[in-house]
Amino acid sequence: MSIQDIQNDIIEEFSMFDDWEERYQYMIDLGKTLPLIDEQYKNDEHSIKGCQSKVWVHAEMKDGKVIFTADSDAIITKGIIAILIRVFSNQSPKEIIEANTDFIDKIGLKEHLSPTRANGLVSMIKQLKMYAIAYQTQLN
Repeated sequence: MSIQDIQNDIIEEFSMFDDWEERYQYMIDLGKTLPLIDEQYKNDEHSIKGCQSKVWVHAEMKDGKVIFTADSDAIITKGIIAILIRVFSNQSPKEIIEANTDFIDKIGLKEHLSPTRANGLVSMIKQLKMYAIAYQTQLN
């Protein structure tokens, strides 16, 4: 499934909820489905700088696709990284690098986060794309 298709699915899923309380609950539920990072990667090297909460992300390349795992010590943040991993995991580095993240605005996520969480969201996207850039460089 393409990144755009996954984003469209997420936009559709969020549109089913009437208010942000329900959307937050949905994000918390998504966080529970997150492919969890191995404990050995819960360190400074894998933590995302700029997040209020602790967020760890690990990436590896398998068959030309980047596979992400992650975890967070905060339930909303865990939901946010779960959404991002759903979008970007199992995609090629090139697709991740070129992907836009308009879906975040379309579901209204950024405007419903505190400024520090919104900054953390930007940091998470940046970090996932940095992993993709590193893998793309290895391919060239």
